[in-house]
This record gives sequence, structure tokens and C-alpha cells, in this order.
Amino acid sequence: MLLIAAVGVGAVEPGIVGLVVGTSGVVFAPLPGYAYEPQGRLHAFCHAVPGMWHFMGVMLSAAGSLQWYHDTLGHGQSFDDLLAPAADIPPGADGVLFLPYLSGERTPHPDPLARGAFVGLTVRHHQAHMTRAVLEGVAFGLKDSFRLIQENAPGGIREVRVSGGGAKSPIWRQILADVLGATLVTTNSTEGAAFGAALLAAVAAGVYPDVPTACRAAIRTSDPVAPGALSGAYAGSYANYQALYPALKDIFTRV
Repeated sequence: MLLIAAVGVGAVEPGIVGLVVGTSGVVFAPLPGYAYEPQGRLHAFCHAVPGMWHFMGVMLSAAGSLQWYHDTLGHGQSFDDLLAPAADIPPGADGVLFLPYLSGERTPHPDPLARGAFVGLTVRHHQAHMTRAVLEGVAFGLKDSFRLIQENAPGGIREVRVSGGGAKSPIWRQILADVLGATLVTTNSTEGAAFGAALLAAVAAGVYPDVPTACRAAIRTSDPVAPGALSGAYAGSYANYQALYPALKDIFTRV
């Protein structure tokens, strides 16, 4: 399914990365041939495109973290009302960090015992800080995979195509662009897997000579979101986020 969804957003050429912010989060990078991440932290599989491979990093609770937060601590607010105040909180959420390991984790920590956490709370923080921390924590989790792909994919990353329910939020798209340090674009396909299946069928029927040609003909990108002026403010928060899993791993196994 993920392979077909990647076709649906045109992630069929090296350098074009698919970023899915759904219940789980996926960073999908086409490769011209087989490659591997030395520590095995990325998946490496055959692509749906003949002769190609792909790297894939997966976090188990991306928009699922926001869904949990909304249902548990949202006090009946709509998603829009819950997220709006977070726009007034500065990057880094005034020191509040969120670990999105609500279902364990997969990349880069293949650990079913990993647990979610808010870290850094004080009496001066309120709900908007926690909301911002959830959005940033998921972005940091996706950056873990994104960074590994940048370091190991031949040719690097030249375009990021974002999809999934979480991508509908303007504030979250901006946070993602800032944290990843990359411009994000959306595509004209809202049903990536179904659209990808249709494109593969069109190639099989001879409508297009190959999958990349089909994608270039049928898929359009729009709504670019570039890293903002405060993008660099996330460096410290991301470093702290990275330090939390090693610090808490033994506790996760005990609880």
C-alpha cells in the first residue's frame, strides 16, 4: 500500500521524497539501486517501479499522536480550535518536549516498549504549549528518518511531497518545513494509493510508457511551504529530543 501511495504522489524518481503525516508517519525516498543504512535503521525494499529501490522510515504515531491528544486532553474542542493557540507559542514550546512513542517506535528506534512522554512541564506552561510540543515532537520524529535518508540516499533530497491528514494543518506544515529544513509541497491527488494504482494500471495498459512518465503527466504540485526565519531555533530542541530516548530507554522497559 505504501508503495502504491508513493506512486500516487510521484515519489518515483531519486530526490523526490514522499512525506506522509497520517496515523503513522512515513518518509519514503526512491533509490536508483539497492542501498542500505549501515545500522539498519531504515527499511530498504524494492520499489513498485521496475529496477528501483527505496528507503523508508516509519514512526508509529504521527497524526495518531495528535488524535490521542485531542481525544484525551482536548476538552471537546475542534482540531482547529485546539491548534490555533499553538501558533502564538515560540519554536521549542518554551522548553516542553513531547515523545510521540505512544505505540512503541519503529524508526530509528525499533522498540515496542518505547513510551510517550511530556518532558519539561512547569506551572507557567498551559495547553497551547503542550499542543505545540505534540506538533513539534512528531516533526522531530519524522526528522529522525529524514536525516538518515539525507545521509544515506545517493543524490540527497531535492523535493518533499507531503500528504496525509496532518498535512491539512497550515501550522503543522510550517513546523515540519522548519524542523526538516526543507520546502514542502502538496499534490493534486488526495487519494494517493488509489491514484497510484490507477497510474500503474495506465502504464500496464500502454497509456504511458513507464511510471515516471505517467507521474509527470498526471501529478501537479502546489502550495509550497518553505522554512521560515525561525527554522534555526529548533536545533537545540531537536538535540534535546534526540537525547530523551537513550535517557529513558531503561525506564521504558521497567514500566
